[in-house]
Amino acid sequence: MPTCPRCQQPVSATAIECPACRLTLKAHGHPGIPLHRAVGEAFLCETCTYHFDDTCTFPQRPQAQTCTLYQDRHHAATQGQAPTYTIPWWRKYAGWIALAVLISVSVLVTLFS
Repeated sequence: MPTCPRCQQPVSATAIECPACRLTLKAHGHPGIPLHRAVGEAFLCETCTYHFDDTCTFPQRPQAQTCTLYQDRHHAATQGQAPTYTIPWWRKYAGWIALAVLISVSVLVTLFS
């Protein structure tokens, strides 16, 4: 069971706010959007993946103390890369293949009729 970052009281994983100190735990009042908070006076951007690859568009960057998109760059590096999926060549060019077959059949019908 997670604990509140402010008062260290145990809270439900789906709790929107801490029942003891009323600290907001979920973003926009939605139990599915976690709200990441910086510890102490540090900023989240110092360890965020999106800050280092310069894709962050958060208005409070680089002094964000709370963020909904925070991803720890050290934790992400240890998990590895996401799997890359490739499309087979015949599926990638299916439209062109169908057009070539249609033209070939049309030429063959014209020649042998």
